[in-house]
Amino acid sequence: MTQATADLTDADHTQGEPREFLTFTLGNEEYGIDILCVQEIRGYDGVTRLPGAPAHIKGVVNIRGTIVPVVDLRIRFQLGNATYDALTVMVVLNVGDRIVGVVVDSVSDVAALAEDQIRPNPDLEGAVDPRFVTGIGTLDGRMLILLDIEGLMASAEMGLAGSEAA
Repeated sequence: MTQATADLTDADHTQGEPREFLTFTLGNEEYGIDILCVQEIRGYDGVTRLPGAPAHIKGVVNIRGTIVPVVDLRIRFQLGNATYDALTVMVVLNVGDRIVGVVVDSVSDVAALAEDQIRPNPDLEGAVDPRFVTGIGTLDGRMLILLDIEGLMASAEMGLAGSEAA
């Protein structure tokens, strides 16, 4: 078993059982995050901007009485200016002990990937820190960049209160 596949195997999944990922786009690339982290998918509404927050933290929203920070992954990954339109969505995540919203260009679908469809993360430098890429998924000719969304949201670079040092 490769390291990327080992990273994707946890107590919630038995070996050989496909893992499900919510797939979404940022620019021209498709990404995947573990479906178990997804609480809900919402249309993108305006947020309350926080003074002094990093550019990728769009602000906060009130979701059923919970104040939720909202991160724009396009800005965080330095993929150019974000355009907010009818397809822009916010994926509400339950990561660690917090709820976080992430803005993405569009949500594609839920993809089930078997172990043999997940390749190790290539050793490349880029906008996405390789520490937060668990592998590359292949599905019907598509390539999905599989993110460790929990690690990313907990990283000090994210700038969210309560983030751990990376």
